[in-house]
Order: sequence, then C-alpha cells, then structure tokens
Amino acid sequence: MRPGAGDEPQQADGVTRAAQPDADVIELATRLFEAARAGDEATLRAYLGAGAPSSLANQSGDSLIMLAAYHGHAGIVRLLGEHGADVRAPNDRGQTPLAGAVFKGYVDVVDALLEFGADPDSGTPSARQAAQMFGREELLQRFGL
Repeated sequence: MRPGAGDEPQQADGVTRAAQPDADVIELATRLFEAARAGDEATLRAYLGAGAPSSLANQSGDSLIMLAAYHGHAGIVRLLGEHGADVRAPNDRGQTPLAGAVFKGYVDVVDALLEFGADPDSGTPSARQAAQMFGREELLQRFGL
C-alpha cells in the first residue's frame, strides 16, 4: 500500500480503484426506488425509520421524492418531506419534483411539495413554466401569480 492511501482498494498493478457499492446496498437502494415509484408507503416508512436516507438519488439524480412526485404519490411525498428529503433538488436534467408533478397534473402532489417549501421558479423548465406551457391554470393559482 502506498503512503497515505488509507483504505482505498488497489489492483495488482498498484492502481487505486474506487470502491464499488456492496450488492446489499444496491439491492436496498433498488427496493427504495421501487417503493417510491409504486407508492409503497409501508416499505418506505420502515426503511426511513431505520435510518435510510430520505434524499437518496439514483445515477440520473432522480431522488426518491422525484420518483414519488412523478408517479403521483402525495402520501409518499409527505412522508419523505417529514424525513427531511430535499423537495427542491433537481435531477441531472435540471427538473424538480414540483415541475414533474405539474407536468403530470398531480394537484395533490403539487400541494404536498409546496407544503414542504418547493420553489415553483426553480429548475428547467420551472414548475411555473410547465404550468403555463400545459395551461394548468389551477396550479398557477397555487403558485401565486
């Protein structure tokens, strides 16, 4: 091991490689993402109660709250918000959970995200811009023209 390398894994050629996630960690993350998509509140509640991170995001930057919002699960959005999930976090394409909920027309999800401080003017396009593009007047009113 070279000096100062700590616990970094090395290959036989001496080149340091980044540690790969453990298969159990990948399986757990997959289970959490599936629960957020499917609206499986019991599974998410159990894992969040055991310390799973509420702001977990996949390789595309889609967080648990983004997936729950995009799939119309207001209860999951509230649960994640109660556990400190970042309702403003954009994915790698600059899309926010609020813009996703506006795009899909999920009024109850929009309300839940706004309760936890989502910003209708952040992201690309912003939730406000998406509401304007799709003529969602009822949502624009919630954003306070």
